[in-house]
Amino acid sequence: MIYDIRHVTTFDYGNQVKFARCNLRLKPIDWPGQTLDDYRLTVSPVGRTSPARAEAGLANVTRLVVDSPVRTLTIESVARVTVDRLVPIPAADDPTLAEIAQLARTSRDLSAAGPAAYIYPSPLIPLDPEIGAWCAADLDPARGSLEAGMALARRIQRDFAFDADATFVDTTPIDAFRQRRGVCQDFAQIMIAGLRAAGLPAAYASGYIRTIPPPGQARLVGADATHAWVLLWCGPVRGWVGMDPTNGIWMAADHIVTAIGRDYAEIAPVDGVVLGSGAQDMDVSVDVAPLEGS
Repeated sequence: MIYDIRHVTTFDYGNQVKFARCNLRLKPIDWPGQTLDDYRLTVSPVGRTSPARAEAGLANVTRLVVDSPVRTLTIESVARVTVDRLVPIPAADDPTLAEIAQLARTSRDLSAAGPAAYIYPSPLIPLDPEIGAWCAADLDPARGSLEAGMALARRIQRDFAFDADATFVDTTPIDAFRQRRGVCQDFAQIMIAGLRAAGLPAAYASGYIRTIPPPGQARLVGADATHAWVLLWCGPVRGWVGMDPTNGIWMAADHIVTAIGRDYAEIAPVDGVVLGSGAQDMDVSVDVAPLEGS
């Protein structure tokens, strides 16, 4: 499947901003099952961009510097991505969760994709005994890793309600857990907290998911959104396997990975520092359009 993705972020500042320095993580990364065919980043009315090193996680980082006064700023990211990723199928010979935990603890891969970096708590996803105990029902150490991971993802999908008004970007996993409602970021963080509590390497994946309109209705341009899900490391053969607790499905041909990290803070699409006064409004428009005939 080939996708054209357009992600537009517009900042409306209450007063003129004299200086801004931001990190942009909008360009999809290279990852198994997907290829970045084309990419374009546009900033208006002003701004200088340059490549930057990812401080953590797996991300293509662009540094944006605005040193001329502005009242509004628009960042447009346009990508064409080919996704060729099959739905994973659990197998009888998959490593058990106990084996995965042991392999991760003894792994010498210290790269940003190595499992050892994703075993421990992170700033936005602390270990919580309440979440850990709830998730443990699906995480018997003798259970196959893919089977167990998807069982947990589907239980979150069944037991939690999607409610965009229930949480905010800084809502903690335990607060969302106790409400039993939230958005994709909350569900991913809850699942990661539970997996890490069991000693398993779990990463936060950020990107896009193909949305299909109801029968008889046209796609609404710009009505899509960024998405978040979970990657569970399932051993050196299987590698990282994506599981989507918001929808109770595997990461497959409908998911496009933009960045991967320990939590949202490492891979936020846009963050940085702005020097100015007054309020700031942000509007985000996302369009994920499959290319006809692909």
